[in-house]
Amino acid sequence: MILYVDTSALVKVYVEEDGTLAVLARVDHAEAVATALVTYAEARAALARHRREGGITGADLRRAVRELDRDWRAYNVVDLSDALVHSAGALAERHALRGYDAVHLAAALELRAVGGSVEFCAFDGRLNRAARRERLVVIT
Repeated sequence: MILYVDTSALVKVYVEEDGTLAVLARVDHAEAVATALVTYAEARAALARHRREGGITGADLRRAVRELDRDWRAYNVVDLSDALVHSAGALAERHALRGYDAVHLAAALELRAVGGSVEFCAFDGRLNRAARRERLVVIT
């Protein structure tokens, strides 16, 4: 089983938040963890926001970035292609999604289309509803 994580789920691997334990358990049991290429930049932005808002220390931020950089090589990263972003555009329109949420959904659907058994993990209600409508298994 491939576990597809959006940014909201991936950040929980590196920063303690509601849902961290559930995400860590799913990551441990997955055959592979996948995400979209854009997730790296989004995760770094989210980690920096945690620091700015006082949720983590500067040392915690540096540790989280080191761990993300180390782990990134092990993730199955879905590249952004012309076809994927066009699919994301259609998904955004159909499900009233924000742009990068639609990219995450399109990336997970692309993985499923190439024959993978995909579980989708996100902490966004609208995105999860859209994933269910697209017949993905959604876990949180």
